[in-house]
Amino acid sequence: MSKIVECVPNFSEGRDLKIINSIFDAALHNAQGKQVKVFELESNKDHNRCLFTIVGEPEEVLNSVYESIKVATKLIDMEKHIGEHPRIGATDVVPFVPVSGVTMDECVELAKRLGKKVGEELGIPVFLYEEAATKPENRNLADVRKGEYEGFKINMNQPDFGPAKMHPTAGAVVIGARKYLVAFNVNLDTHDIDIAKKIAGKIREKNGGLPGVKALGFEVDGLAQVSMNLVDYEKTNFDAAFNAVKKLADEEGVEIKSSEIYGMIPLESLVCAVKSAFKADNFQSDQVLEKRLYE
Repeated sequence: MSKIVECVPNFSEGRDLKIINSIFDAALHNAQGKQVKVFELESNKDHNRCLFTIVGEPEEVLNSVYESIKVATKLIDMEKHIGEHPRIGATDVVPFVPVSGVTMDECVELAKRLGKKVGEELGIPVFLYEEAATKPENRNLADVRKGEYEGFKINMNQPDFGPAKMHPTAGAVVIGARKYLVAFNVNLDTHDIDIAKKIAGKIREKNGGLPGVKALGFEVDGLAQVSMNLVDYEKTNFDAAFNAVKKLADEEGVEIKSSEIYGMIPLESLVCAVKSAFKADNFQSDQVLEKRLYE
């Protein structure tokens, strides 16, 4: 079985298309003629953030993401960055995810190798998170980024790799290994961001809400948005998250305008949603035609 890993680098730029495309093209160019694919470029002006997906042979994925980090370091100036989304650097977070023939431990080693390379060659402090974390307090991404870029400039903890001070324009970066994550947003039909924040607070796992759910309230495109990271879709999938937000929105007298899956998700997440929505307990991913065609 071939080894396949996924990497979803997030960058602190969602407005300048020239910079966004330059970062994406760096990974794409490095992937040409190799066993790696780069796709699903997403960006948001309010979050001032972009991301894309790199999938393929582990070594080639590592090389491709490193090329994009180099370009982001050169083109993004965090001294000028303003956006809704929490962030600490030009390249903000880089997770490796095992897909096929790869263990989580191998993804941890990839994260460490990339972290060492970024720290030594680009002079950026690197913090390891989730399964790659070397300190218990650094497992949770939100805990690592507490204080954000502005706070890190004043008081930054000791990084795992790189200098013990922020890069003058690129800040710091979080690199790690984790399971699949479903990024799911629900836009409320209101401008009242306090309602989104209230709902996010109630569904957040650490506040006693839904298991595996991290949530924040933002204003995006003039609407209040409940932005969620579902870190274990087998515990809470996007359909359950949607229903929970809808119930709380109804209690606030607010309608849901729309929802979106941000980036790519595993097929099994869709299968789970179909099973739940239609009580189709026997439905399996093998019943999806395209899956059988391309196996």
